[in-house]
Amino acid sequence: MNSRPRALLLSCFLLTTCFAQTAPQSLAARAQAALSPVNGKLSVPGLTQPVRVLRDRWGVAHIYAQNQHDLFFAQGFVAAQDRLFQMELWKRSGQGRLAEVLGPSALLRDINARLLRYRGEMQAEYASYSPDTEAILRAFTDGINAEVRSLTSKGGPGLPLEFQLAGFQPESWTPEDCLNRMAAFSMTGNAFSELRNAELVAKLGVQRASAVLDLDPQVTLDPAPGSDLGGLKPSLLKNLVGSDVRIEFPSDVAEGSNNWTVSGELTVSGKPMLANDPHRVIAGPSLRYIVHLVAPGWDVIGAGEPGLPGVALGHNQQIAWGFTIFGLDQQDLYLEELNPAEPLQYKTPSGWERVRVERERFRIKGGPPVEVDLQFTRHGPVLWEDGKRALALHWVGAEPGTAGYLGSLAVARAGNWQEFERAMERWKVPSENIVYADTEGNIGEHSTGLAPLRQNWTGLLPVPGAAGYEWAGYVPNSELPHSFNPAAGFVATANHKMIPEKYSYSVGFEWAAPYRFHRIEEVLSRARDGNRRITLQDMAKLQTDVVSLPARELLKLLRAASAKQTNAVAQLLLRWDGTLSRDLAAGAVYEVWLRQVRKAVAQKAKVAEHVGDWSLEKVLEQLSAAPADVFGANPIAGRNQLLLETLDAARKEMRQLQGPNPQKWSWGRLHKVRFRHSLDQAPGNAQLLDLGPLARPGDGYTVNATSFEGGSFQQEAGASYREILDTSDWDRSLAVNTPGQSGQPGSPHYSDLLPLWDKGQYFPLLYSREAVERGAKDRLLLNPP
Repeated sequence: MNSRPRALLLSCFLLTTCFAQTAPQSLAARAQAALSPVNGKLSVPGLTQPVRVLRDRWGVAHIYAQNQHDLFFAQGFVAAQDRLFQMELWKRSGQGRLAEVLGPSALLRDINARLLRYRGEMQAEYASYSPDTEAILRAFTDGINAEVRSLTSKGGPGLPLEFQLAGFQPESWTPEDCLNRMAAFSMTGNAFSELRNAELVAKLGVQRASAVLDLDPQVTLDPAPGSDLGGLKPSLLKNLVGSDVRIEFPSDVAEGSNNWTVSGELTVSGKPMLANDPHRVIAGPSLRYIVHLVAPGWDVIGAGEPGLPGVALGHNQQIAWGFTIFGLDQQDLYLEELNPAEPLQYKTPSGWERVRVERERFRIKGGPPVEVDLQFTRHGPVLWEDGKRALALHWVGAEPGTAGYLGSLAVARAGNWQEFERAMERWKVPSENIVYADTEGNIGEHSTGLAPLRQNWTGLLPVPGAAGYEWAGYVPNSELPHSFNPAAGFVATANHKMIPEKYSYSVGFEWAAPYRFHRIEEVLSRARDGNRRITLQDMAKLQTDVVSLPARELLKLLRAASAKQTNAVAQLLLRWDGTLSRDLAAGAVYEVWLRQVRKAVAQKAKVAEHVGDWSLEKVLEQLSAAPADVFGANPIAGRNQLLLETLDAARKEMRQLQGPNPQKWSWGRLHKVRFRHSLDQAPGNAQLLDLGPLARPGDGYTVNATSFEGGSFQQEAGASYREILDTSDWDRSLAVNTPGQSGQPGSPHYSDLLPLWDKGQYFPLLYSREAVERGAKDRLLLNPP
């Protein structure tokens, strides 16, 4: 696997050549001059009645409209005020039109984006989310366009600084632009895994390849009879990306999330509370945008993505919800046999059929346009071919209703558990574990998403396209895992396996390691069993918890191996409790040591070349069980020797990294985060646009997940947004975005939330009209002409 996901900065795509070398002071002045007004009055064509927009001191817009059309029109207008450049890139990523502004290096990505575009019936697409989705999207996109006209009209502030630097202008939005499938592709698993598994089978054979992987339920990889897996590898998908155009796909970095909901029987208030912190790749501006939407039929607050209407997670007057990814296998790769005599024909059970070809024209910055023939089989788009075989993708994104997060338009209007359950039918992508709480005292969880039914194969490897490996529909949503008012008094998810034993359907095999879930479960169970009522502060403390359960396991083994060890580094670990604070030396030693341990155990198990595919669970299982075929005739002694030798290697590495004095070592000196903007490589831009580096606690296995990959300890993913919602009094709820609500560097809200996020702190998520009026810092009245 790659060492880590590389930030594919847009400036690398020939943008640097068009940037002027401008002093940071001049850039800052230009950035501030281009800000949209957030106070006063604006006349906005397209509105039917006045809309009030109150922004609080944290940059959260509370929008009060008198009808639904104006509400979503204003949301599009306000989101564009703060995030227009980010939204434009997101739109172009989904359209397959990045090369127009980035140059030829983006062409292959554009080709794949158009391959994945939804090609079904549009009325079915709109109706899948909610009956009024098309009207909502039209109002939202009209609002975006209205803000662009306002910026560029006579007397307007002009386009945001990012457009001035990048040298292009935004284009009009349509409702179809919100039906972006690129984000859905990156979150629907498991095309990348199938190619990784195929490569492992080709190199190691079925049994050894299956042993390397951490599949649950445990199964042996099952190559289809006659299938040719030779030459298949994950890099064949290198030009596919998610909605963030800076990140390679597939990405190695873990993007986990946490959520839990606690019954009022366990809380101080006697009412339920809910916590959620979805994790994504770290970048600036923030992936999330917090907004409060109020109109007849609507009073919802929370976070969504700036290019989409509504909120994806949050609360309304009656219910709260939050999500983590539920690892359904929603993709399959088919090896289509090509006709040697006619390469545009492929084999089917009924004979040779012709590949469908769609010719697309791509405009390219700095060069002539290019025409490309996109190819499709009956299974879906062709992602790769070598003249003999074509790799076609069958995935749920071809179905109506599978644009990411638009299912939340139904959830946001649910008023109780029964209505929430009905809304789950409309949430198809991404597949999520959605926790629930309501003001009546109920809690619950529903795992949702389109789950293909495979009747004669596991979906873990590419299969021949003409051999009968076809989906037989989808698992009924009502039969996906769910619970209501569980006896435990709480329910938590952390991307771990939610499928019960002896479950009727095979829906997936790849889940996050359960360490974050077990830590959440441990803390909440301890409070329950000790009859200690849980407070908002307890929820916040748990959400930012950096206790490492894997570290505790490894420390137990070290104590058994080094009872007589007296060297300072060993003692540093032996006195440590497994808390990965940023200022502690022990955390740094542990992380460096863990990397050495993983390599050494993989070497002993003869899978060193594939250590990146070997989960931490597998490593710790091997160490705990100490099998003789790995550690020798005296396996306990062999294991202990490995632990001590790798610890000594870690000591030497730490001396190289941070000097000879362990008293000056710290985890935060190794583990940092930097928020990099897509335009930061031109001279002078990084000083204005980038944020950090900041020393960080935790790692990818702590509840406060600060994931990193490969040779670098730099944080690559983490909480994109945190919320703690209190059903006893919504105004007591807490939230934080990062680095800020605005994507414009001249705004006071560009990075004002970063210190809170970094310290594990929050701001009040104001909800009642009285609280919002008291907390309003900026007041904008949008009037129809």
